[in-house]
Amino acid sequence: MKRARRPPLAHPLLPLFERAVDSLGAALEPSTVRAYRGAVRNFLTYLSTAYPDVGQLDQLRRDPHLLGWLTRLRSHTPPLSTAYCILLLVCVRGVLAELAVVEQKPDLAHLLRREDVPRLPKQLPRALTAEQDQLLQQELLRRNDLGANVFLLIRHTGIRIGECVDLREDCLRSMGSDQWAIHVPLGKLKTERMVPVDSFVCQLVQRLRFFRSLDPLPADGLLLARPGTRQALIRQLRDYLHQVRHALALPNVIVPHQLRHTYATEMLRSGVSFPAVMKLLGHSSADMTMRYVQITLTDLQREFQQARSHPRHRAPQPRTSRASLRTGLAGVIDSLLAAQHLLAMFRRSLPADAPHRRLGRLSNRLTKIVSELRKLAPPEK
Repeated sequence: MKRARRPPLAHPLLPLFERAVDSLGAALEPSTVRAYRGAVRNFLTYLSTAYPDVGQLDQLRRDPHLLGWLTRLRSHTPPLSTAYCILLLVCVRGVLAELAVVEQKPDLAHLLRREDVPRLPKQLPRALTAEQDQLLQQELLRRNDLGANVFLLIRHTGIRIGECVDLREDCLRSMGSDQWAIHVPLGKLKTERMVPVDSFVCQLVQRLRFFRSLDPLPADGLLLARPGTRQALIRQLRDYLHQVRHALALPNVIVPHQLRHTYATEMLRSGVSFPAVMKLLGHSSADMTMRYVQITLTDLQREFQQARSHPRHRAPQPRTSRASLRTGLAGVIDSLLAAQHLLAMFRRSLPADAPHRRLGRLSNRLTKIVSELRKLAPPEK
């Protein structure tokens, strides 16, 4: 069955926009040019419906024309995907920038701004399952080469792969009698920290020092030799992990950051307090740490039974007064964060199907709502 052809669009600005698309498309793929034409059609269709009197470039204004189009996209029924909205805005913004140069109207380039383009929700990788974690560690221990020891170190310290390649040869520090810690240099958040480690991790560091001593590259004080650039070493390590995953025939792609998530979850299940896990990971925000740890219904049941059988203290019955809750905008934010946490906990108990993905999208929307509410909060004195 053939798709019905859309009726031709009759708008005074269409020839100008099409010439701009032709100019931009000289070095683009045909599919990209079609995307530009579709975005132009979407915008001009809205313009002809909402503002039929606008027929010249000089009449275009950010408010209400472009902002009105943005509002229409956000309120579309059914909702448009974030990726599709990004495509429309990027294409129309590019066409307006081209018209600003060709038609010598610089104001056109500022009708759509970079901050108008939404960002794709970034989903953090989940922790490995117990079976995946066991198989991976067994394979790495069996191989016992440079790459294997690197990823075992990441798995048992929770450091980022970028932090791992920046470790110094003297990163292992004595903190007392049979107490050791790894000094993690300035990382992603421009902070450094000490991560307590056991004897197994000490052995891993010693092995990596041994591999470094065998490397023909001159000593530079780093634990891992860099045959090229820092990014080249990271790509080499990522490729190594991909080969290990392929050798184990694991169905899902495994990335180094999942080992960090697995470490965080293991620490919390082992009884390490939440603030301590934050320090181990080098986080400054509890919200980020909550996105790292994976708490299942089994974990909640175990904690519940332990609390009932071995209570830490006998607390009095809570009062019905809600004076302890924050009021105003801060209270609204607290309530939304609590709802998002409960939603995430329930989502983790579901299989990876359509409801699981839909709940993920709802959680992302709550994140955006909280972000907008925080912008409304008065600055702290």
